[in-house]
This record gives sequence, structure tokens and C-alpha cells, in this order.
Amino acid sequence: MLDAPRPDEAIAEWRARFRWQIPARLNIAAQTAGLWAHQAPDRTALIHVEEDGSRKVFSFAEIDRLAGRLAAGLLHLGIGRGDRVGICLSQSPEAALAHMAIYRIGAIALPLFTLFGPEALAYRLADSGTRAVIVDPGRLDALMSVQADCPDLARVIVTGPEPVPAGTIAFDRLIRDATGTPPAILDTAADDPAVIIYTSGTTGNPKGALHAHRVLPGHLPGVQMPHDFPPRPDDLFWTPADWAWIGGLFDVLLPAWAMGIGVVSQRMRKFDPEAALRLMATERVRNTFLPPTALKLMRGVPRDRVPADLTLRSVGSGGESLGSELLDWGREVLGVPINEFYGQTECNLTVSCNQRIEPSPPGAMGRAVPGHEVLIVDEAGQTVPDGETGEIAVGAPDPVMFLRYWNNPAATEAKFRNGRLLTGDMGRRDADGLFHFMGRADDVITSGGYRIGPAEIEDCLIRHPAVAMAAVIGKPDPVRTEIVKAFVVTAPGVEPSDDLARALGAHVRDRLAAHEYPREIAFVTELPMTATGKIMRRVLKQREATIGD
Repeated sequence: MLDAPRPDEAIAEWRARFRWQIPARLNIAAQTAGLWAHQAPDRTALIHVEEDGSRKVFSFAEIDRLAGRLAAGLLHLGIGRGDRVGICLSQSPEAALAHMAIYRIGAIALPLFTLFGPEALAYRLADSGTRAVIVDPGRLDALMSVQADCPDLARVIVTGPEPVPAGTIAFDRLIRDATGTPPAILDTAADDPAVIIYTSGTTGNPKGALHAHRVLPGHLPGVQMPHDFPPRPDDLFWTPADWAWIGGLFDVLLPAWAMGIGVVSQRMRKFDPEAALRLMATERVRNTFLPPTALKLMRGVPRDRVPADLTLRSVGSGGESLGSELLDWGREVLGVPINEFYGQTECNLTVSCNQRIEPSPPGAMGRAVPGHEVLIVDEAGQTVPDGETGEIAVGAPDPVMFLRYWNNPAATEAKFRNGRLLTGDMGRRDADGLFHFMGRADDVITSGGYRIGPAEIEDCLIRHPAVAMAAVIGKPDPVRTEIVKAFVVTAPGVEPSDDLARALGAHVRDRLAAHEYPREIAFVTELPMTATGKIMRRVLKQREATIGD
């Protein structure tokens, strides 16, 4: 935990006195619902708001009790320590219970975005060797369509109304039928694996970042810094970010519960900025993580339609640097400064700002969060002088750092140099210790708050019979930061057309995810290639920039 500076304490002294206190034995379930079920059993853990406005409120004692019964059900199904269990659910009580139950028995959680198409699901499930998936009825058909391609997938657990289809297991019944004393939370080591979160594929397929139980306490300073040092009385967290991504799960849900703070959840089929503002006002949300795209869309809501009774205490945002206009809007309309932070799936929340104690100018992400060593390095992995541009790196070991990529030792080895994790992002540090994001060293596309890898989309496109070759880049966009744009060489005898472009977009959307489909498609006769046959995406980006100018 990161304490706020004392009134008479210099910031440098405050930073210097921080020390990690990570116990050798810990379990995420024990550090969250399990802890507060004993210390404050009646305290609100989760407020779930349905689309019609109805609410369900769960105490920490209820979450712990139900998670214990679900854990017993998973054990009865033969799921145990080290087994991978997929969670293909939106923000919901069922998703939160699934995480608690999986950690409780020492299994490994695999969050899966509910908008993933069959191919995206199949790759992640097969690569991870997932044994069971907890899924909502809306995604069941997509999951069942690829079960044959996932040889380890033996159990499919379905939430929602009963009865459930043959060959599947009802989530509610699994809890209801659990008998006897729930299993105790497994005694796990801090370095035991807890969760796999797949990253965006850039030069290949997505990689599964395997994190240990220590990742939760490793996140806490990076959550407390931008949220002005919770817990405070009446703190209550919410984010529109899905819990399938590290931002929703480890920036909000699990850290909030580790601090004994309640969380608001809601299934948002599509982000509605006005509805989001109303939700925060109605539920009296005090702390929120709002991705940059959400903030930009909220800024478009007319002032007379912004609720006057917002009670926000802190707003954090990460994914890209925010401009002065958006920061000024936040202070004026939301009533609080927007504190920026930086991280990635493999090593999250290592840079942040807190405008109250360490003001940062627009364009700066902030300073290294206490406990993390963040540097700018050259191609040899050596630290560069302040003011020079290089790659952002993080010193190892670090509690928030991933263990390894699942089944990918070569990629794991390439991620480190000279004992430092390489983020793949370019930046610089100024003389005041402030970090500035300069761009991506790889080709990841940032769109609508998602980090999207081009390789998976390109692979999907070339599976279409009308496509011979494809390259994907991010095209700058004022709302989404970037949109996915594809350059397509058609197969012999196939004529480019608007109908074909629409068909290719639908092809990607239906197989991968709605946020990954190319919103623009340009048909070309050839793609720029290196001598070794690699697509030169940077050339396409340069061409796009020239056209934009």
C-alpha cells in the first residue's frame, strides 16, 4: 500500500521511504473478498446495475460465500490447481465470483472478451490448454463452434436461465448443488501463477502474459497514486473498461477489493457517454478509470445534459497522453483533475501522476510510481540521458511484472534486455523526471481504448478467398485515437469493390471482434516489403500521413 505524503514531508522523502511488502505466501482471493469477509463482512463489495436500472448489491461476505460454493463445484468437476479456466463474461456478479473461485482453488483465470469471434476464442483456448470456460448464453454458440478445435476444453459452464443446453453445466446449479464446507483458500506462493491475459499480436499471434498472485499488491501503488490515495470514506469505483482486459480487472475490480472498496458493475453493450455520466451520478461513484476514448465521447455530451450531482473524487486515465483541452474539460465538468498513468499487460501502472501533490504539465504521463524503476534505454538496453528519446523500460524484478509468456520462451527472452523489461513504446524523460510518450516501437494500434495487434487481423483477412495479401495499420482518428485500416491485394480474378470491402470488414468482425474490424479498406496492387518478405507497415503509415497532410 502507498500512503499519502505527510503534510510536513518533502515529496522526495516520501518517495524514498516506500518499500514493497510482498508476503512470500499470498492468494488473490484471500487478499480481496476473503480478507474483507472477515474484517467487514457487511460492507458493500459489488453493486450490479442492470440495463433497466435495477440493482443487485452484494456484501463481501456474500461474495466470499458464493465464491466458496463455486470453488467447490469446480473441484467436483475435476478442475484444480494449475488448470486454466476461461471467463467469457461481461462485467457482472458471475464474472467476479468466477475470478474469486478460480484463485481460491489455485487454478489460473483466463479472461476472455465477450466480443471475441470464434477464431479469436479458439486460438486463446487452444494455446492456453484451457480445461473449462464460464460463458454467458450470448457467447455460447461461438464457443461451442470451436470446442472441437480445443482438445483440452472439457467443461462449459453457462450463466443465466436454466435449463442450459445439453453438454453444458448451469452456473447457478453448480453453486446451488455444492454441499458441505466450502474449500479453504489454497495456500499459494506469491510467485504461483494466477491469471493469463492475452496481449495484442503485432508480429505474430497474441501472447498470453502469465501473472502471479503478487501482481495484485504490485498494482496497488499504481492505483493509489492517480486516485489520490484510497481508501477514503465513501470511495466507490467504476470503469467502463471490460474486466477481460488488465485495465478493468487490475486497475479497478481487484485493487478496489484489496482495499475493501466497493465496485459498480454494468454490462454496457455499447459505450454511451451520457448513460455513463448518469450512472456515475446515480450510484455516487467516487473513483473512476476512464479510457481516453470514453473521455473524448463524454466531452461531446452537451453541458446541460451532464448531471449536476456528480460526486467524483478521482479520475484516472491511461492508454495515451491527454491534451490540455481534455484535461481542462475534466477539471471543469467532472470537477476533478484527470490523473494519467502508463503501463501494459506485461507490466502495468508503472508511471502515473497525481496533480494534487506532483503537478504534471499536459503531454507528460507523470513520474515513476514509487517502487518501480522506469528508464529510457537505447537499442543496446543502456540508459540514455534525460531529454533523449529511447524505449521505455522497467527494471526487473518487479512485483507487477509478468512471469513469462505462456508457451513462448523465445518471446519471453526477447522481452528483456540487461535485466530490464522492454515495453516496445518510445518515450523520453525530462530533467524533472517526467515521462513523455513518443509513440510505439511496434505496430500496435490504439483504438477506442483497445490495443490491437495487426497480425491477427491480417491473418484473418488472408483467409478470405478474395484476398491474396493484407497489411493493417492504425490511421489517426480524432475520437478513437486510431482506426484500423487495411490494405488489401485481391486474389487473381477478383475485382475490388465497395461490396467486397464491406464483406471483408464483416469477415473480420464476425471472426475476431467488433473493435478489430477494419473501418477503412484500401485495395492496392502490391504491398511494400523488406528483402526478407516482411511487410513494411511504417511505409504505409508514412503514406497515410502524407495523404492526411
